[in-house]
Amino acid sequence: MTLHVHLADEQATAELAGALALAAPPGAMVHLRGDLGAGKSTLARAWLRALGVTGPVRSPTYTLVEHYLLASGREAVHLDLYRIGDAAELDFLGLDDIEPVLWLVEWPDRAGPALPPADLRVHLAVAGEGRGARLEPVSGPGHAWLATVRLPERFAAIT
Repeated sequence: MTLHVHLADEQATAELAGALALAAPPGAMVHLRGDLGAGKSTLARAWLRALGVTGPVRSPTYTLVEHYLLASGREAVHLDLYRIGDAAELDFLGLDDIEPVLWLVEWPDRAGPALPPADLRVHLAVAGEGRGARLEPVSGPGHAWLATVRLPERFAAIT
């Protein structure tokens, strides 16, 4: 089951992120896909806020990885792999030593097989004044997750 949602503005993006965050399985691997400016970092920022991150939420465009302590006491990791030249560069990020409750990965294709497979792929694209989001579960936990997520009422007609 793939869901299609229109995100009219940043508030709609935050509502979608909150709904996904509340239903996410532990260790969820989310691949954020879309062109530059499609809203990947905006969605990731809203997602982390929904999980209780109160400090600065930086885009990892230059650092490649940012770690966040969530309200639950667990860790989330936000990666932006746009600037890596080779998947082997992931070896230097220390990702093998952590077990985050959430992975948000922008430009996941640049990692090749170096990352675990996604549970959910979120495809974002500019759509008129807003954004379009296609939510595609690609694992057993991903399918269960998307089946239980409670989208805000205004999104209900666009599934």
